[in-house]
Amino acid sequence: MAHQSVNHTVTSLDGTRIAVFESGNPEGPVLVAVHGYPDNHSVWDGVAAELGDRYRVITYDVRGAGASDKPKGKAAYKIDRLVEDFAAVIDDVSPDAPVHLLAHDWGSIQSWGPVTDPRFADRIASYTSISGPHLDYVGTWMRDRSHPGASLRQALSSWYIAVFQIPWLPERVVRLAAVDQGIARAELKGRAETALKNPVVRSEADKVNGIQLYRANMPQRLARPRPVHTSIPVQVLAPTRDNYVSTRLATEVPVPFVDDLTVVEVDGSHWVVSEQPDVIGALVDTFAGQHAATRAS
Repeated sequence: MAHQSVNHTVTSLDGTRIAVFESGNPEGPVLVAVHGYPDNHSVWDGVAAELGDRYRVITYDVRGAGASDKPKGKAAYKIDRLVEDFAAVIDDVSPDAPVHLLAHDWGSIQSWGPVTDPRFADRIASYTSISGPHLDYVGTWMRDRSHPGASLRQALSSWYIAVFQIPWLPERVVRLAAVDQGIARAELKGRAETALKNPVVRSEADKVNGIQLYRANMPQRLARPRPVHTSIPVQVLAPTRDNYVSTRLATEVPVPFVDDLTVVEVDGSHWVVSEQPDVIGALVDTFAGQHAATRAS
């Protein structure tokens, strides 16, 4: 699918302008897809192409990335602000009907905010989460003494979270070409280069501004978790070759808190949304179809 131009912008509560993109069937159910770090909305182009004949696909650049505004200071990147961005988007594109929500990496982490917020209980028909667990669920799981080895292995895999707390140094490092090369290796995960069906072009802003997501949210949420239950149907897709989120973490952390949970392990890397958009599209379509009628308004 060709790279889209900005369709329009919406303005969040704090005045941040969010760039919104639309494709697909204008008469179809609305699917909102939220990208992670260090991506922009184009990471969803492949999935949007797979689902465009049936869904009205809405993507947007998270604040700090792509064509959206880039506020300064870590307070602007707290999950509460990101939830306000999501609310502004769905109020604009689907004010009268619930949407299906799809998210990856930090897009998924932030999307747990509205999914566990009672104000959105009738605004989200289904949620598919990929490689981005709820931080409060993670903090609770990491304290479970029944799996100390798994917790330690996940902590070691998440070393970069601590590094991102250091002032100014991460911003300098992510500008290096070696970082892009490392991301490319993680995307391909040993496959031929042609396996990446939807390569993402990331700007310096995408890589630099997103560091504030880690600073604004990780320490507090992981140190003092306050998990909240949700009754919204949730599908967790867990790539089995994810370097950053273990399959065990992805599949276990939501179990005590999600009333209607579907877990599917997918043979893919952390960037499975680019690697296998056809697989992701099919799983999202099936899950959304199962919950379209039950939560329609």
